[in-house]
Amino acid sequence: MLQRVLEPEVMDSPEEARDYNNMDHSHVNNVFVNDMTDAGFAGGDVLDLGTGTALIPIEIVKRGFECRIMAADAAVAMLERARLNLEIAGMTRVVQLSHCDAKAMPYATGMFDWVISNSIIHHIPSPIEVLREAWRVTRAGGTLFFRDLLRPQTEEELRRLVETYAGTGNEHQQQMFDDSLHAALSLEEIRSLITEFGCGPESVVATSDRHWTWIARK
Repeated sequence: MLQRVLEPEVMDSPEEARDYNNMDHSHVNNVFVNDMTDAGFAGGDVLDLGTGTALIPIEIVKRGFECRIMAADAAVAMLERARLNLEIAGMTRVVQLSHCDAKAMPYATGMFDWVISNSIIHHIPSPIEVLREAWRVTRAGGTLFFRDLLRPQTEEELRRLVETYAGTGNEHQQQMFDDSLHAALSLEEIRSLITEFGCGPESVVATSDRHWTWIARK
C-alpha cells in the first residue's frame, strides 16, 4: 500500500486556480449531483466545503432545485475564479461565496440541511477536524454527502489513473492529480474516522476506481 504523502492544504495561486478550473470536471460533477439526488437531495440550505471554483454549486442550480448554497473555500484565488463563474452563469443571488477554514467554520450549529464536499479531505493533514465541523453545522435530520479521491495501492495503479484521467492535461494539471492521489485516504482510513459519529463502515463505499463516497444522516 502506498503511504500517504501530504500536499499543500490550500491551492491558492492563480495558476492552480486556472489549471484546476480548466480541467474537464463535467462528468465527475454531473455524477456527483446525480448521486446526491439519488441520496434524497431535493433542495434546501446547502454548504459546499472546498468548493474550488464553484462548479458543483453551478451544476446543482442548473438542475432547478430550490436551494441556497454557501460555497466555502480557504483559497482566495479559487474564490476569485468562482465569482467569475457565478457571474457568467447568473447565479450570484443563490450561491454565496465564503472564505473560511473548514476546520473552524463561522457557521452556527445545525445551520445546513445538506453539507457536501467533493475532494476536500485529501487536502487536510488531519481530516477528522473537517468531518467534526461538517457534522456540527449539519442540522438534526440533515445529510452529509462527501466524496474524495481513493489512494491507489501501488505506484503502477497511480500512474494508470493519472494517464487515464489527466493524460490530456498539461504537465501542471497532471502533477496536481498525481499529488492529490498520493494525499488521498484509503477506504480503511476514512471508514475508521467516521465511526466517531456513530456511522457504520458500510456508509463509506468505493464508487469508482478513484473515489470513495460517504453518505450519512445526522
